[in-house]
Parts: sequence; C-alpha cells; structure tokens
Amino acid sequence: MGRREGGIGRFQERKGKGYGDPAKVEHLKELEGAKERLQLIQANLVEEGSFDAAVDGCDGVFHTASPVVFDNINDPQVELIQPAVSGTLNVLRSCIKVPSIKRVVLTSSIAAVFSNRNAKASDVVIDESWYSDPTFCKEIEQWYFLSKTLAEEAAWKFAEQYDIDLVVMNPGLVIGPCLQPTLNVSFNIFLDFITQGKCSCSIEGGCVLVDIRDVAYAHVLGFENPSTKGRYCLVAETLTFFDTSNILRDLYPTLDLVKRLGENQPTLKCFQVSKEKAKSLGINFMPMDQSFKDTVEILKERNLLV
Repeated sequence: MGRREGGIGRFQERKGKGYGDPAKVEHLKELEGAKERLQLIQANLVEEGSFDAAVDGCDGVFHTASPVVFDNINDPQVELIQPAVSGTLNVLRSCIKVPSIKRVVLTSSIAAVFSNRNAKASDVVIDESWYSDPTFCKEIEQWYFLSKTLAEEAAWKFAEQYDIDLVVMNPGLVIGPCLQPTLNVSFNIFLDFITQGKCSCSIEGGCVLVDIRDVAYAHVLGFENPSTKGRYCLVAETLTFFDTSNILRDLYPTLDLVKRLGENQPTLKCFQVSKEKAKSLGINFMPMDQSFKDTVEILKERNLLV
C-alpha cells in the first residue's frame, strides 16, 4: 500500500507489522519516502498487546497479516486457524485503546465468501452477500478457507461489540508485479499452475484472480473514502484453467507451459464474482493479460520460467 499504480500514488505514514529477518524488509526501505516516514515495529501475531506500540497514534490501521498455507498442513488449528483468528482479534484489541484511530481495514479473502454448498454454475454471480460455511470448509479440508472465514467472522463480531469502523477487503488470488526479493505464496501457486498444471486454491475448476495494484489501491480507498462500508470483493476475472492457458500461450508462445494445462476442460465455464461494489469504490480492474504478463516477467527475471 506504500506503493501503488506502478509507483504513482501515495506513501502513507504508518507503522508496519512486525518483522524478524531484516533481509525480508530491505525492499520496503527502498520505497520513496520510506526513510522519512516508514517505521518497522516487531510484533507477534498471537501475543496479546503485541500491536499496542504499532498502532499508537495512528489514524487508520490496515491488518493484512495471516498465515497462508495450502499444502502439507499437519495441524490446521495451530498452523492456520489460531494465528488467523487470534492475530485479527489482537490487532483489534490494540486498536480500541487508541482514540485517534478512525477506521480499520482488514484484508480477508474471497475464500471467506464463496466456500459453501451453493451451486456455482456459469450463470451464478457471487457478491458481498455470500459467506463461506465453516462446516463445509472442514468437510472439504480447505483449512486456509476456514481460517479466513473464522477470522473475518470474529472481526465483524468484535467490531460490532466495540463500535469499530471496520472495512473488509476480500481479494482473490493476487498476481502482478512484486517488490520483495522472495516469492510469496500467490506467486508460487501461479508458478505451480504454469509448470505443473495444478492450483492449490482452485474452485470449481478455475481461479479467481486480481492484480496486486488493484488490491493495494482498494485498501487505500477503503480507508480514505468516508462512505466506504462493509465488504468488498476484489476479483478481476474468474478463469478456467483452459482459458488461463490460452491467454498465457497467446502472450508467450514459446513459454514452456505444462501440456495438460486445462486441455480436458475446453467447455467448462466458471461462476463470476460481482465487480459492482468494487467499482463504486473507484476500482477499475487491471486487464488480466497485463497482470499475467507482469507476473510471468518477474518469474522469468528470477530464472523460474524459460
């Protein structure tokens, strides 16, 4: 959120989430204005009171931190659910101690919206009125979906109890350019999709996708716009594997895409996610071919794709 729209925009004075490895935050220090305005304060997601110093004196708080794990989960409660829920509540508890805080913007996920028993045919349009069903998430063993669902649910209950002005963003799989030197989970999912033909977070044979620049801008608008209220689904496109592979092959004819990428699903169509509320916020979603191109270029620069 310190950098958006290709570096054109604002760098808001704020205090960042805790960090442990200095090398992982060096790229933040290189951002325009960071030397004068960025403070990094170490905090523990599951330690109550750990965020008191980070939010003290702030006008707004963006809570973006939550564990993202899809594979090789041994204990969902410990690895995902507890830190997601406790972390969210810990941040909110710190916020109610600070009278100057006007609004909290929470990064949830589209995973907290669509994971339920409702039919998701191609004529279905999912919007902010949808909620994921925790019981269903458990049945299909989608523990990340469950963690985001429970964390958002806990946030809304806490906000209502303590009269917090809470705005929630529900982005899909985030792609596009990245600033950090290491690949985050979204990039690794996209890389696995291209090279292995699998997607850890696919739904009904497709992926819900959004560009990081749109997500960052939505968070800024979510804080600044006085009329902002409730949840905002942030999904530029819902694409099948087949459609995604066609876009990538058109952009990069020589790219070594896995041959089976969507080849058995040429007629499959996905549900869609409403853009209406996001557009009312001021978001005009980045074309997906541009997001794909920027993502692939990062992977090529790092010799992860040839």
